Amino acid sequence: MNKLRREIMWAALTLIIILTVLSVYGAFIGADRAQAYFNSIPLAFFWGILALALIAGLAAFRRLIRVPGLLLMHAGCILILGGGALGSKMVHELSGSDKIREGQMQIHEGQTQNQVYVRKDGQSGDGEDHEFKTLPFSIKLYDFRIEYYEPAYLQVETGEGRSKTVSAEIGNEIDLDGELGTARIVRMFENFKMSIEGGKSVAYEDPNPGLNPALEVLITKPDGQMSAQYVFAFMPGFSHTEGSAKLTYSRPANRAISDYISELEVTNKEGKVVAAKDIEVNHPLRYGGYHFYQSSYDAKAGQYTILSVHSDAGLGIVYTGYWMLCLGVIWHLWLRHIVKKIGGKKQANGN
Repeated sequence: MNKLRREIMWAALTLIIILTVLSVYGAFIGADRAQAYFNSIPLAFFWGILALALIAGLAAFRRLIRVPGLLLMHAGCILILGGGALGSKMVHELSGSDKIREGQMQIHEGQTQNQVYVRKDGQSGDGEDHEFKTLPFSIKLYDFRIEYYEPAYLQVETGEGRSKTVSAEIGNEIDLDGELGTARIVRMFENFKMSIEGGKSVAYEDPNPGLNPALEVLITKPDGQMSAQYVFAFMPGFSHTEGSAKLTYSRPANRAISDYISELEVTNKEGKVVAAKDIEVNHPLRYGGYHFYQSSYDAKAGQYTILSVHSDAGLGIVYTGYWMLCLGVIWHLWLRHIVKKIGGKKQANGN
């Protein structure tokens, strides 16, 4: 029995050393290559052997079961390996599941989508190496917005020398004082262009490369008369007319993006909204056995979002394993000593 225990212990140490080397190697080859490498058939055998070694250790060394901290750590590692296996590409293929393992969705503002762009097995290029798969529900992009570290704002200077500012967001309104009425931001442009349609000038967002930030401001006089005015960030005073308030759109040319947010709604086959969430980087939408992450966006006009879709198969088991592992480490290294110390003091006081 002692010989068997020694063999299990040496096998476990060898596997841990191999795992350390593999982890270091995976950190240097890039995320995509590392994912393919750790999901390969040789590594699948390694994960299985590692899980068996952990189970054998629990069976051979009964102290691992009797000590709560050690039991939690070893059981947590087994759950992590098991959950990872359930969510792996190999198990997904062997099970014959129709569930989408991973892919991407591109959704335009105001539109609904249930098609996921999935790479076919064994392919690496573009075109025919991809296919579309259908979700059992639909995702609607209600709105997409970009937030910046340096906020843009609309500044108003009246004829009396007074100045006011309001953040450059659609719907914000500012009082122009007296007979000048109010100004409300109704549209924002990243690359403003204007065309003639039916003899009228029509402003639009140009999707082609370029940068011409502008605001469409609705001026409402006290008597109810309304007129639109365009305010340009790079051409201050361009649309200013004598006798009116001077509007200035202040926006740094190279603002750093702090976040990009997609307002999503989930609808079932009957069209009923069953879930909604504003997602951003590291704050995904979780629904129907999938996680939807903010992946990319329309950098030119901000009109669509790109979501990364991932199946959550085995993920709950992995999270449970990590919690057990962390709790086991904390208990074994710190809490058990604190509890023992408190218990000793109570016993001493009782005597």
